[in-house]
Amino acid sequence: MDVTFDIIWLGRGGQGVVTAANLLAEASIRSGKYALSIPFFGAERRGAPVFAYNRISDGKILSRARVTRADLVAVLDPTLLETFRLEGFLKHGGKIVVNSGGRRLKLPSGVESYCLDAVSVAESLGLRLAGIVLVNMPMLGATARMYGGVEFMHLEEAVKDLIRSQVEKNVEAVKRGWENVGKCS
Repeated sequence: MDVTFDIIWLGRGGQGVVTAANLLAEASIRSGKYALSIPFFGAERRGAPVFAYNRISDGKILSRARVTRADLVAVLDPTLLETFRLEGFLKHGGKIVVNSGGRRLKLPSGVESYCLDAVSVAESLGLRLAGIVLVNMPMLGATARMYGGVEFMHLEEAVKDLIRSQVEKNVEAVKRGWENVGKCS
C-alpha cells in the first residue's frame, strides 16, 4: 500500500498560501511522487483565514477531498494559533511548522513543533506586495524540509518555472527557510 503524506497550510488571504501549496505539489511531482494541491477558500478578502492542502504519495491519489487530518500543518500567520486548535488538524504523531514572526508562541503541548522567523527572511529580501510581507516562500522551504520528501533542487526548479517576478529573491527565500527552520524554543 502506498504511503500518503498530507499537509494543511493555514494563513491569511494575500500571504500566498495557495501558491506555496502549488509549488510544493510541483516539486513533489518533480521528485517522482504523485501530488495534489487543493485550495480551500470562499469569497474571503485579503486578511481572512485561508486553507490549502497537499496530498503527496508514492502511488496514484484517488481522493480529491480536502485534508482534515494531516501529517504536517504549516502556519503562515502565528496569530491564527489563537483562532484554531491545531491538534484537531493533526494525525497522531503529526508536526507543526510555524512562522514565528520573531515572537514567542503558545504552541500546542505534546506536538512536535518547528519555527522559522519567515517575516525576517522575507523582509531582508524585500519580499512585499501591497504592504504585505510575503512569508510564503520561506515557509515553503521550511515546510518542504519538515516534510522530507522533496529535494531542494526540485523546489528551486518549481519556483524558477512557475514564479514570474523576483525569481532569484524567491529562490533565496525558499533556501533560507529550508536552512533555518528548527525546533521551537
